[in-house]
Amino acid sequence: MLRRFVCALAMGAAIALPAQAEDQVTDFMLENGMQVVVVEDHRAPVVMHMVWYKAGSADEKPGVSGVAHFLEHLLFKATDKLESGEFSATVAANGGRDNAFTSYDVTAYHQRVAADRLELMMSMESDRMVNIRLGEEEILTERDVIIEERNQRVENNPGALFREQLNAAQYLNHRYGIPIIGWRHEMEALGLEDALDYYGTYYAPNNAILIVAGDVDPEEVKALAEQYYGVIPANPDLPERARPSEPPQTSARRMEFYDARVAQPYVTRSYLAPERNPGDQRGAAALTLLAELLGGGQTSVLSQKLQFEDKNSIYATAWYRGTSLDATTFNLLTVPAPGIGMQEAEDAMDAVVAEFMETGVDEAHLERIKMQLRASQIYERDNVDSVANRYGRGLTSGLTIADIQVWPEILQSITSEEIMAAAEMIFDRKKSVTGWLLTEEEAAQ
Repeated sequence: MLRRFVCALAMGAAIALPAQAEDQVTDFMLENGMQVVVVEDHRAPVVMHMVWYKAGSADEKPGVSGVAHFLEHLLFKATDKLESGEFSATVAANGGRDNAFTSYDVTAYHQRVAADRLELMMSMESDRMVNIRLGEEEILTERDVIIEERNQRVENNPGALFREQLNAAQYLNHRYGIPIIGWRHEMEALGLEDALDYYGTYYAPNNAILIVAGDVDPEEVKALAEQYYGVIPANPDLPERARPSEPPQTSARRMEFYDARVAQPYVTRSYLAPERNPGDQRGAAALTLLAELLGGGQTSVLSQKLQFEDKNSIYATAWYRGTSLDATTFNLLTVPAPGIGMQEAEDAMDAVVAEFMETGVDEAHLERIKMQLRASQIYERDNVDSVANRYGRGLTSGLTIADIQVWPEILQSITSEEIMAAAEMIFDRKKSVTGWLLTEEEAAQ
């Protein structure tokens, strides 16, 4: 959903946004197979340094769910050159900030620092690519940390537990159905061998992309990358990224989740949807615009009808995130207003979608969304963090630099006919998963 609006749009005035300038991107490959991408922005003396490993939770072996995220934590422990915690302390002492994240498809480590500290970041990050030093004490301590993280983020959150079960119902065979943080019973058994096996398999330069964005010179970045990353041997046994695919879905799936802690029940539905693919992004662009038309803010079709006209919902939305390696989902959600039953809320949501399929796209609404998207993409270029993330997420999901750069123009070129064709393809009830999040009181009714 879009959150950034220009004042002229808010006042209803027409504005002319400048064409999005093309990023100054240089990319090259080190001899060991590591891709390096440099995005220049000399407006401020800062740099974003990111290493993206093309491995996430969906690349884990069966039975060790959560090991990708577990290893992410462990990389902040000791290496041959740094003591435990020294990495982040050094970044902070140099006025920067650092963090890491794990998703289904990637694990990424990043630091935002002054541009003249780039070499220090490369020195430390390349060190922990190969020189992590782990023992049973670190394993036991950090395993408790990730279990407590699951307690706080999932076990104590009925909405998170509901979404976890809903996701498992969506993906019967693909590992997107397994939570990134892991199933608790498998997390409790994670050990040193599990972590080192994942580390030895995937943490290699030929399975990584280095993104450097900010006030840097590409030739200087290349020299530093060769000095620090280029000397690390490739993994000759890196496995292919072969993942199980979903079987054809021929029947609608439904689930209800009851919990006494639920404060606000809601209805959600997901449909398996194609991801953005290299050289063929128009379908994903049409789904992106469809999601904005249906659920992108208070002017969207769902909000206007359910919240403001019929007043049977206090919130309604739709979303689609196409930047993934494998098939993703298209989602709808409505939160019933007081006095509105769950079936009534679901029926009302379905009625709005059915009406949209009959009436088609409002061209004026579509043009407003396209202008808002253009504005958002232009503003995003002011943040080197966002720029680095955009290239990292795109490249690790199989897109090319050209695909990433042409994406804004593809969005602008999508027609109403393409959006309706995407809607016809997506909205097949037999291929849906519907979930109700309910209070325990409602279970007794």
